[in-house]
Amino acid sequence: MHALPYWRLSGYYFFYFAFIGAFSPYFGLYLQSLSFSAWDIGLLMSQMQLMRLFAPYLWGALADRLGQRVAIVRLAGFLSLIGFSIFFVVRSFEAMLLAMALLAFFWSAALPLVETLTFDHLREQPARYSRIRLWGSIGFIVAVMGTGALLDRLPLSALLWVIAATLAGILIYALAVPEAPSHGATEAQRPVGEILRQRRVMALFAACVAMSAAHGALYVFYSIHLAEHHYSTFLVGCLWSLGVVAEIVVFFFMVGLLRRFGLRTILLLSFAAAIARFLMIGWGVDNVPLIVVAQLLHGLTFGAYHAAAIAAVNRWFPGRCQARGQALYSSLSFGAGGLLGSLLSGWSWDAWGAASTYTMSSAFALLGLICVAAGVKRSDFDDPGGGRSAPVPVSGGK
Repeated sequence: MHALPYWRLSGYYFFYFAFIGAFSPYFGLYLQSLSFSAWDIGLLMSQMQLMRLFAPYLWGALADRLGQRVAIVRLAGFLSLIGFSIFFVVRSFEAMLLAMALLAFFWSAALPLVETLTFDHLREQPARYSRIRLWGSIGFIVAVMGTGALLDRLPLSALLWVIAATLAGILIYALAVPEAPSHGATEAQRPVGEILRQRRVMALFAACVAMSAAHGALYVFYSIHLAEHHYSTFLVGCLWSLGVVAEIVVFFFMVGLLRRFGLRTILLLSFAAAIARFLMIGWGVDNVPLIVVAQLLHGLTFGAYHAAAIAAVNRWFPGRCQARGQALYSSLSFGAGGLLGSLLSGWSWDAWGAASTYTMSSAFALLGLICVAAGVKRSDFDDPGGGRSAPVPVSGGK
């Protein structure tokens, strides 16, 4: 058995999600400081979801064809940093839209490939996945807390340097991550199209689109929403971090929860929690204890949900289909769903206001709940080969 590159993989996850911790909560505030409208901000931020709609699958297919996953991960890290550097020299909407598109196209390429690399390195010990992925959550917390504290003392333009540093960290660890022996070639293959036509797969992916759409207003406007109600930048960072702490707690207990309740029950509970969470954020923003509870629900609405969804994809897309299954999950949920949520929230924020926008988020979560309840059965989570249920790797992310 080859040696596990634990710290190299963990370091990559640390900086990948540190980028999200510096970017997602604060870049909207930076754009607002440049006097962009809510619609402009929503459109700019939506490029992250737009590129995730098709870029991961394109890069995943290229990696399958060339057999060069690590080379593509390294290229993506380098070009992401180059794309972001444009923000240091432009201020017009058109130029920033181009810079955001370039950043998103290359940045979104890497994670599905790194996930498959990690699973291949852990083929003999899949339970250790959560211990590696945990460093991504730690990176997010360090970035969101540190950036919030920094921006209370420095101008918002300092954010560009923080984000550039996280992208440089991604590149450094991309250069260090080794290739893993692929285990998919000897496994029985099924056409991806055949898998996609299964009722359970269509229902899950539809629910994933709805859940990501529900989070659109959170990722684009949550910090702006809190700032408009007189929350300090540091407190905003603390609230973002609280959600990720809840996610980490879920990681530690997820294996036991999966064994006790099963994937379907966890998915249903996650969507129900999302319905409540977004109503709390929209209508209870002036009630700090209620907002704290809403952030703690992130452990369910993202942590438990994503762990269950990625486990289902891992089971239903066997063998060499796993890379494309992960890419499709990323493209449809974070891509299509995230894009829909970002654009609709950018429009409704000005037209309807914050409370109604987050009510719309709850409606998306309700739609996802219906998809899972109607289209996914408990028996659908049996092993794809028809045997007993296989061990489920626990995952989480942004």
